[in-house]
Amino acid sequence: MKKFLSVFLTAALAVSMLAGCGSKGETVTAKVIDIDLTNEEYAFGVDKNQPELLEKTNEFIAKIKSDGTLDEICKKYFSDGEPEAVKSATLDTSKDQLVVATNAAFEPFEYTKGDDYYGIDMEIAQLLADELGKELVIQNMDFDAVCLSVSQQKCDIAMAGLTINEEREGYVTFTDSYYSASQRLIVPSNVTTFDDCKTADDVAAKLAETKSSDQIGVQQGTTGQYYIEGSEDWGFPGLPAKCVTYKSGSLAVQDMLNGNIQYVIIDAAPAAAITTAINAVQ
Repeated sequence: MKKFLSVFLTAALAVSMLAGCGSKGETVTAKVIDIDLTNEEYAFGVDKNQPELLEKTNEFIAKIKSDGTLDEICKKYFSDGEPEAVKSATLDTSKDQLVVATNAAFEPFEYTKGDDYYGIDMEIAQLLADELGKELVIQNMDFDAVCLSVSQQKCDIAMAGLTINEEREGYVTFTDSYYSASQRLIVPSNVTTFDDCKTADDVAAKLAETKSSDQIGVQQGTTGQYYIEGSEDWGFPGLPAKCVTYKSGSLAVQDMLNGNIQYVIIDAAPAAAITTAINAVQ
């Protein structure tokens, strides 16, 4: 996870100056409760008016899963591989381009360093564009605008760590799944409430004891928001605590360490990346 550190360095430095200390004087950092709260499948969201793109993308997903390419990409971000920079061309309607909608604040699936894009989804996007013989254009936007932009035909495909669900299917047609994901809870290191939890139900029971005055942070528009607020489509009953939305998970964790919210809920891989980066400079 060392490759993630530079992405959150600025925010992490701010946290190190503002975060409080525990009762014994220890620095309070962020810790992930290593229990999956949900079981989800990521897929890409294709323009409903492009069935041929859907078919070709599904064929491509099957290919990179079977020949080991997807595993090799994941190893770059979860092991000791070297992530590769992905560059976006300028949008030009006179050219044959694949226009990808993303939210590049969701490491390790999509993030930026300077003008370059990195992440599992971004490397897949480049390979998909190459497979289709198209020039890759990446449009970076707020997460909750990603599927909408595809439905409005401003982009061809959404590639943004998207969990398949019925609500989003109103905007896009999902491809076959390419990644199994889950939500994880992040808490301050001096919080012991969840230390004895063994299962998702154990954690859920503790979260159900929160009060309406408590606040839990999420990245806006992500599964964590539905988990807290409740959703019939997602099968989540909701929590008593108030859901506070942020542009990114790192901002939510920063605010938690600043003492403004109690916890954060976000996807497992970004949770690990964010806490590693922020804790490294505590």
